Amino acid sequence: MRAARALLGIDQRQLAEMAGVSLPTIQRMETSKGHVRGVVGTLTKIVEALDAAGVELIGNEQPSQGRGRGVRMKEPA
Repeated sequence: MRAARALLGIDQRQLAEMAGVSLPTIQRMETSKGHVRGVVGTLTKIVEALDAAGVELIGNEQPSQGRGRGVRMKEPA
């Protein structure tokens, strides 16, 4: 999430507003060790907000120029 925010040049408060979740929720999720902890509905809101802003989240084994997980800006439609 931090990498996605960095790509967009936004802070935690802005992401929380974009996703319709609380700032403490974003803070708690970003400090999670390993897998991000949270309610599925909340995670979905955040992923959808990042997607709408143009960020592509890359899961394990998904095609990308590199290997592993990460984030990148989506190709313009």
